[in-house]
Amino acid sequence: MKYLVASDLHGSIHYVDILIKRFLDEKADKLILLGDLYYHGPRNALPLDYNTMECANLLNQYKDNIIAVRGNCDAEVDQMISLFKFIPQYESMIAGKKFFFSHGHIYNKDNPPDVDFDILMYGHLHTGYIVLHSYHSELGKEFQKIFVNTGSVSLPKNNTPHSYVVIDSNIILLKELESKKEIQRIQF
Repeated sequence: MKYLVASDLHGSIHYVDILIKRFLDEKADKLILLGDLYYHGPRNALPLDYNTMECANLLNQYKDNIIAVRGNCDAEVDQMISLFKFIPQYESMIAGKKFFFSHGHIYNKDNPPDVDFDILMYGHLHTGYIVLHSYHSELGKEFQKIFVNTGSVSLPKNNTPHSYVVIDSNIILLKELESKKEIQRIQF
């Protein structure tokens, strides 16, 4: 199964339209949205072509393919215009690894969840990256965790591009939204 993972759409129909095109181009089976779908938040400028209803109408066409994690800017009223549910977080086994998907305002590389996972994927920071952390147990055994921030579809920060992530077999790709150019990759 192939997954496209994105976060922080913030109501920009311009970028949501491109995101859906990438979902179709990538021939992904599932679209995992990591929150902040419609509202732009009080600290962000209005994104290009801000139109929450058009975003909802477009996303609703793919409701059977969407897994939506609730972000800090998502409200109960967002569920009223969405034909898919928002969940607090999502856990899944992919290619033999335990994935934990979160928006990022609670769980992230600086505050990982208190559950067993191999890969933590989140948004919220609007800055895409893939980081491999090595840890040592009390018994001296080394183990590794992968932390992936998908960046932002509509409002990237820190001079990073609009971005999304593809999980295909045992590879994670961070890609530019508009060009599909690979930014970073990791094999797990």
